[in-house]
Amino acid sequence: MSKADKRNKFLAVFERIREELIAHMKSEKMPEDAVTWFNESLIYNVPGGKLNRGISVVDTVTILLNRHLTDDEYFKAALTRIGASNSYLQAFFLVSDDMMDGSISRRGQPCWYRVHDVKGLGKVHNVAINDSFMLEGAIYHLLKTHFRRESYYVDLLELFQEVTYKTEMGQLVDLITAPEDNIDIRKYNLDKHTFIVRYKTAFYSFYLSVALAMRMCGVPDVYELNGKTIEPYKEADRILIPMGEFFQVQDDYLDYHGTEAEIGKIGTDIVDGKCSWCVCTALTYGTEAQKQLLYENYGKKGADQAVREQAVKDMYNDEQGLNIPRRYEEYQKKAVAEINAMIDQVPEPAAHEVVKGNRLRRDAFRAFLSKITDRKA
Repeated sequence: MSKADKRNKFLAVFERIREELIAHMKSEKMPEDAVTWFNESLIYNVPGGKLNRGISVVDTVTILLNRHLTDDEYFKAALTRIGASNSYLQAFFLVSDDMMDGSISRRGQPCWYRVHDVKGLGKVHNVAINDSFMLEGAIYHLLKTHFRRESYYVDLLELFQEVTYKTEMGQLVDLITAPEDNIDIRKYNLDKHTFIVRYKTAFYSFYLSVALAMRMCGVPDVYELNGKTIEPYKEADRILIPMGEFFQVQDDYLDYHGTEAEIGKIGTDIVDGKCSWCVCTALTYGTEAQKQLLYENYGKKGADQAVREQAVKDMYNDEQGLNIPRRYEEYQKKAVAEINAMIDQVPEPAAHEVVKGNRLRRDAFRAFLSKITDRKA
């Protein structure tokens, strides 16, 4: 099945989920304008982007079972919200994150909290805050509706709650490291960047998808294989968290190096003073003069912010100096090689052994890595 066909099949599931949520809103006797508002929020925020997180759950179930899914199994993985709920969780994070960061665009369109400003309806930031809460609440409503009688229901709840909490921890460190009204890039370093991205991005974008699929396929916490004790969820964590870090470094690089047409948003990390991999790398390897240029221009807003932003980009681009594009290419090659080496170490059953889907397989990680290697957006 092509990527386009996978996306269309998944979006068809989204439509059924959306209809179910709207039906539930109506059953609660919600006013028509509130139902319309929630429906617009779902359409605007959930199905956009490449849907890697949601689709990856379905892909991982397919790999673990080692065969094509039946219609019922696809229904289980996607329609009953393992895949789709992950997209809702992402939407919840992005809507709230855009407000906290004061972002302008997302996926080539205005951030949700700005939509009604653009339409001339006035500022509705407080409503957008509640909209993000409703996107999160929809996850647990859907899980309860479709998984309450499953043996792994509590495991799913705990996964979503644990990952949400870890993501919020990462957001906290990000916000206090780079507060919008008091940016001090002298506090930035690559170790702090690693902590932020592992907690803010890696757990929900990478570990959650695979762990959900593993629970659905009945992968236990511990099992014996070839005389060894295997802890599959620790194996998944060991590989997927560094993979999520790699993904975020890509995002940081593309924010400065990509255009809005390429990445679907306006890069704002330099103007916003973000604790980005690019600036942390520059602070680590730059000369005193280069660091001084960053102190004077990075995260500086005002009438001349475009000039200051370009000064930072020019320094990043200097082939005889920092050369961030070259450093990124070196980082990417090393990261991919290290992640592949970790995947190769995953214990898995021999090809001739009968596997019912309840054992970890290396291809689950390789498929995820292939989605992000050399991406341009």
